[in-house]
Amino acid sequence: MKLWQKENTVISEKIERFTVGRDVELDLHLAEFDVLGNLAHAIMLESIGLLTADELADLQTELIAIYKKTQTSEFIIEEGVEDVHSQVELLLTRKLGDTGKKIHSGRSRNDQVLVDLKLYVRDRLTQVVQATEKLFNVLQSRAEQHKNDLLPGYTHLQIAMPSSFGLWFGAYAEGLIDDVVQLNAAYRLANRNPLGSGAGYGSSFPLNRTMTTELLGFEGLHYNVVYAQMSRGRTEQAALTALASLAATVSRLAMDVCLYNSQNFGFIVLPDAFTTGSSIMPHKKNPDVAELLRAKTNRLKALPMEVTLVLSNLPSGYHRDMQLLKEILMPAFDEMLDCLDVAAFMLENMEVKTNLLDESRYDLLFSVERVNELVMQGVPFRDAYRQVGKEIGEGNYSGDELRPSRDLKHTHEGSIGNLNLEEIYQRMDNELARFEFDKVEKAFQNLLKA
Repeated sequence: MKLWQKENTVISEKIERFTVGRDVELDLHLAEFDVLGNLAHAIMLESIGLLTADELADLQTELIAIYKKTQTSEFIIEEGVEDVHSQVELLLTRKLGDTGKKIHSGRSRNDQVLVDLKLYVRDRLTQVVQATEKLFNVLQSRAEQHKNDLLPGYTHLQIAMPSSFGLWFGAYAEGLIDDVVQLNAAYRLANRNPLGSGAGYGSSFPLNRTMTTELLGFEGLHYNVVYAQMSRGRTEQAALTALASLAATVSRLAMDVCLYNSQNFGFIVLPDAFTTGSSIMPHKKNPDVAELLRAKTNRLKALPMEVTLVLSNLPSGYHRDMQLLKEILMPAFDEMLDCLDVAAFMLENMEVKTNLLDESRYDLLFSVERVNELVMQGVPFRDAYRQVGKEIGEGNYSGDELRPSRDLKHTHEGSIGNLNLEEIYQRMDNELARFEFDKVEKAFQNLLKA
């Protein structure tokens, strides 16, 4: 029987198939977190007298055994079992009889799935942050490696001013820090404990919600039990919004790679192993990896709106609509992690072309340098600007006498000659420290050593 099923009730097979949907498949992602939630809940139940010490010990032994199965392909949700919560309780009851049935005391399936999702989102965001840090380090390393290799800078896709590969790589590295800030906001929303909120209205049992908060390594409680239930959807939306921000950074980087790899730009070269050919044009080396990165990350940017639409016009309390959020959320983490890994691999292996700006077609990039030279000689800026504009308009700007020097002397913070890479590293370290991943790891180690 289902956790919610009454005696002498019959469930339509068609309706069950429609309402269960992909839950059994997706719930496998929640299995380890359901076990951890059960362990914390059992310890708390023993502390308030709803379990004996022996019953707790038995439950801990079996739950830890189930947890180990969740780390392999051994754990399955059996045919006819509705979800992961039912499967775990079924395994406990088979082994421990009535003791297994006691695990649900003071709890609803509503707060069970909520705590599972909070723990799942927190864990997956941790993986995304770690993968983002890896991509950040690749970008920073390449920025240092190519800090003196100049690159045309563009505005409106017109050549504008000199840039460098150091600036280009470093810009995306610093952009990832802002993405980590948003990931931290999502992490903190996931890092609050809903356990004990029941169906959204609490319990007459004297539950110790502070205890389960500490046992599961949460930052704090969702205090109000109604709001704890209302955080369903908001947690997923915050996570997907953070992923969308990160996806936008990777998408823009992928677009740059597509442009810079093309013959008309010719700034970088992707290795042959990263490109595909044409069935008709023998010369083609297409940057499919960057194009697919662009498409996959662009698709991720749409997901927060999907959640918004699912949640539209819902009143307070739980509604079955929210079950569909798993189908949006869970594949998104896999896609984002894959994109981050491939992006780092691509950047590590791409070749940067040097001495690009030696070509005369880039003379106009140095017009501001020419203006600045005149200003340093005492010419007012507006007069210098008009003078160089006139030289360009008369077509004699590129003559040897007027051709500006390629020897740039940019020294201010964040410029070509002063990338502030160490400061960018430090800022990322500061943001990563805000997550306090060690606290969660220690909490889980304590739960699993009983």
